[in-house]
Amino acid sequence: MRKQKTNAFTLIEVMVVVVILGILAAIIVPKIMSRPDQARLVKAQQDEMSIQNALDLYKLDNGEYPTTDQGLQALVTKPTVEPIPQDWKTDGYLKSLPKDPWGHQYQYLNPGEHSDVDIFSYGADGKPGGVGYNADIGNWADEDSKQ
Repeated sequence: MRKQKTNAFTLIEVMVVVVILGILAAIIVPKIMSRPDQARLVKAQQDEMSIQNALDLYKLDNGEYPTTDQGLQALVTKPTVEPIPQDWKTDGYLKSLPKDPWGHQYQYLNPGEHSDVDIFSYGADGKPGGVGYNADIGNWADEDSKQ
């Protein structure tokens, strides 16, 4: 009878791999986990760009941005407050309004203090002003960095 040789990992080899993966995880995970605030900031900026694009389409169709009273909801449902848009897109400009990464509604001002219209989040604390990740995050940040 011939002995059949099987190709398999030994318990020692598997344990060495597990130890190496554990060491790598101990080094990498804390670096990744320390950046959730930065990821939220990027998400807020991306949402604001999407909302700005929808507002630009709204203005293209209707000649002006929604008023502050009409708000961002004018991108989802046709406004019933004057001025009523005449060429409002049947399906709207957004399916729904996104919430900021901290679960708050995005804010909107027309006319904006920083640009034609301001789209912004109050940040992590949900209050105006603040410092760091509690600071307001708005579409004007892109304009400021271009100057």
